[in-house]
Amino acid sequence: MSVVNEQVGVGIRQPRKKASFLPKLMKQKFLFLLLLPGMIYFLVFKYGPMYGILIAFKDYSPQDGVFASPWVGFKYFREMLEMKYFWTVTVNTLKISILKIAIGFPAPIIFALLLNELVSNKFRRIVQTISYLPHFLSWVIVAGLIFQLVSPSYGLYGLICEALGWQPRILLGNGQSFLQILLLSNVWKEIGYGSIIYLAAIAGINSDMYESAVIDGAGRFKQCWYITIPSILPTICMLFVLGLGGILDGGFDQIFNLYNSMVMPTADIIDTFVYRVGLVDMQYSFSTAVGIAKSVIALILVLFSNWIVGKLSNYTVF
Repeated sequence: MSVVNEQVGVGIRQPRKKASFLPKLMKQKFLFLLLLPGMIYFLVFKYGPMYGILIAFKDYSPQDGVFASPWVGFKYFREMLEMKYFWTVTVNTLKISILKIAIGFPAPIIFALLLNELVSNKFRRIVQTISYLPHFLSWVIVAGLIFQLVSPSYGLYGLICEALGWQPRILLGNGQSFLQILLLSNVWKEIGYGSIIYLAAIAGINSDMYESAVIDGAGRFKQCWYITIPSILPTICMLFVLGLGGILDGGFDQIFNLYNSMVMPTADIIDTFVYRVGLVDMQYSFSTAVGIAKSVIALILVLFSNWIVGKLSNYTVF
């Protein structure tokens, strides 16, 4: 019987030849052409400069260059861990970043939910346009506006205090009020632009679900709580995990344009510390070591947060 099967070929699968990469490439050549600019960008600006991390393990001198500078091993990493002020700026960075996530992350979600409840489409478009505009302003311009508002001598805050007979304080010179201004200005600048992706997720929800909820007697709040929020939960989880990857950023542009020597113990973060040590004091190797440590910690936080979110909600980025 087996001989007959072998002769006839019944039940015998012939091995398929694997298609080579080149025909596949030629078949999808236009898609690869669309991908090419992004690949070039990452290769030139992201992967290309990565050889510079060697500076952290060398006693770098601009005259000798990266490869000719002598090796020192983990010398600058040990100095970093032994430096007391490094831990101060790390704590400041974590504090500011956690506060920004706690206040700034839910703000676009709430804003998107409120916009979704507006009945007038014309009014909704006007509110959306106004809320998007601050995102496209640089922190240099926003910092100038903040100085004009909170200045105790010529700003709106100073004029109000003068009219009420109060003694104005230097808000940007006090650590606590500086943090409050930092958080509020960050929310004001990014709340509109950050709500775009949530509005897109809300727009993709099946309208039949809302119609069924109305038939069952659910009001607007229950529709939002039981339909809208669960439907956009995967988007929320994904953005939360990706946001935790930048928990050690703190917002260099914002803080650099707003802080001063009076709030340095509270507002100095890792990025501003690296800027002063690396570019101002020209300690290139030490500042590179600090930057590598920051990147490693951020990677660990992303992996850990992705694992936690996966355990709690079954929605993960990878």
